[in-house]
Amino acid sequence: MNPSLRRKLEALAERREELERLLADPGVIGDADQFRRLSREFAQLEPVASALADEQRARGDLAAAQAMRDDPEMRELADEEIDAASQRLEVLEGELLAHLIPKDPRDEGDLYLEVRAGTGGDEAAIFAGDLFRMYSRYAERQGWRIEVESANPGEHGGFKEVIARVEGRGAYSRLKFESGTHRVQRVPATESQGRIHTSAATVAIIPVEAEEAPIEINTADLRIDTYRSSGAGGQHVNKTDSAIRITHLPSGIVVESQTERSQHANRDKAMKRLRAMLAEAQEAKAAAAQAETRKLQVGSGDRSQRIRTYNFPQGRITDHRVEGLTLYDLPNVIEGALDPLLDRLQQENQADELARLTSAS
Repeated sequence: MNPSLRRKLEALAERREELERLLADPGVIGDADQFRRLSREFAQLEPVASALADEQRARGDLAAAQAMRDDPEMRELADEEIDAASQRLEVLEGELLAHLIPKDPRDEGDLYLEVRAGTGGDEAAIFAGDLFRMYSRYAERQGWRIEVESANPGEHGGFKEVIARVEGRGAYSRLKFESGTHRVQRVPATESQGRIHTSAATVAIIPVEAEEAPIEINTADLRIDTYRSSGAGGQHVNKTDSAIRITHLPSGIVVESQTERSQHANRDKAMKRLRAMLAEAQEAKAAAAQAETRKLQVGSGDRSQRIRTYNFPQGRITDHRVEGLTLYDLPNVIEGALDPLLDRLQQENQADELARLTSAS
């Protein structure tokens, strides 16, 4: 590890010690917001201190084993311990470097999941429904809460568009690489000749706006329309103009909410999603200069990129952003067993970030 990276790690360890002192200060303890913020930072730095302590012990073991080589009778045992300590140090160096990768403050937060039918007519809508069910079942496995905020069903099943809020710790960090175009190859239920069709649906993963950095919106930039809800909700909802459509005129972003009984509740939901979309647009603009080097399009908002193909006849799922990422487990994946895919994507992103980190230092 080069000296500049080592200094960064030592600075993080020093900050962790400073935080430990601050968290024992009565003035900080009495300020709930500050105590919560510092406690969160302390928890994030604790693994760094732990890994540095492990590295120090491993270096001690290595030095002891090297000293033991001077004894001819202990040389064979010493060589084994040197190998073990050297391998341990190599692993720890990788862990320490990983701690230097900038953390996305949105990773632990909630998200909006948007799935829309693309090319392929009725089959695209059916596939959009399959994708939404896949993510819903994955969310259930993680113990997350998922709530549909807007839905436009397809004529033969599925959705032309469905938007939901997913709430759960780490939800965004797990699903943030899912934005893009998903392609399906299969024989549609509506196909009488048994021919394989190719259809597509787009997925957008938008992090919920962070409380620490709220987006300011000028009310003069908004056009707010009310209309009658078309979805479920009972007779009361269907007979009143409770649904809300908000258009942000400068950006052209349109959000809708129709799942609540009152205009006020639907407006509140729509405004939260509008803020999230504006925040995501800002993040995408900031990341645009780096997008070419980011294979997973982190934060770029690029939803036109074809990222994955689901081939039903072969039971195959292929992610086109990572070389060799093909699984022959489509039935389980489509039922929500996404971890093998998501783990590989996170590993790939970490490898890219580490390469960028070491080349820049």
